[in-house]
Amino acid sequence: MMDASEIEALFTRSAGQFAFARWGRPIAPVVFGVTDETLSVIKGALEAVMALSGHKMAETDPELGSNLMMFFFRDWDELPEVPGLDRLVPDLGPLLARLKQADANQYRIFHFDTDGGIKACFVFLRMEENLSAVPAETLALSQIVQSVLLWSDMAFKDRSPLAVAGEKTILRPDIAGLIRAAYDPVLPVASSDASHALRLAARVGLSQ
Repeated sequence: MMDASEIEALFTRSAGQFAFARWGRPIAPVVFGVTDETLSVIKGALEAVMALSGHKMAETDPELGSNLMMFFFRDWDELPEVPGLDRLVPDLGPLLARLKQADANQYRIFHFDTDGGIKACFVFLRMEENLSAVPAETLALSQIVQSVLLWSDMAFKDRSPLAVAGEKTILRPDIAGLIRAAYDPVLPVASSDASHALRLAARVGLSQ
């Protein structure tokens, strides 16, 4: 079981600030650039994480239509061709230039409601050699987990949120417990106070 300091580290950004947020509205997903088979795998991963968290899914978001958008592609230069994406992602051109320079293979952008809860998430996956070698089930679960909360940019640098049990890839039990605790309706949807980690730790303990 995680203690408060470990939980605090997962939501403390490399610049030093604590920032926690969960989805404040039902998740209405859409996925671009995959086969029907892969789409069903992603849907299964999302449904599993939603069942764990107790959060809701929806067919559409009344404001955005879809609020969790996942893009699978081969080259960053494909994104400017997506109609309307420049309206959803501010400064898309400079961002893509930075991602190409860094040879990045993934990137996530979050938008927030006025109360700080997650309003939308855009997931970009450049399917180069490394990502293409990852099994679809593993990639899908990893991306959904990283999109369901506003984790630190350093949260999973050294250790994946997933684990291997026999021949199956699963969500680490400590991360599963933390996601469940984070969606406790007693807790606020967002917090910039590191003491929130203490409240999460208490809820993780209660859920054991």
